[in-house]
Amino acid sequence: MATSTHIQDQNTTVKGARFRGEETKPSFKTTELIVYVLAVIGVLIASNAVGDGAANNGTDYFAADKAWWYITLLTVGYMISRGLAKAGSRSSDADPRTR
Repeated sequence: MATSTHIQDQNTTVKGARFRGEETKPSFKTTELIVYVLAVIGVLIASNAVGDGAANNGTDYFAADKAWWYITLLTVGYMISRGLAKAGSRSSDADPRTR
């Protein structure tokens, strides 16, 4: 949402300058975060639920190290997706000293 502002500096007055807000939403308001959290919970539940099957020989098909590897991959993917979302965003800095 763009708003009209009035900025007055010692040497410069800008009337009616229009500044756009941030282009992307905060991470806690996105579906990316919800999907990421649900995927991590799903990996942890699957790692806990999957055992050795009918073999009953004490081996674990989906051990904790493999689960944490998948969680690391999910985290890297989430960070890349947020980085791409923020790549095109503009700064909403209205400080006249930075111009």
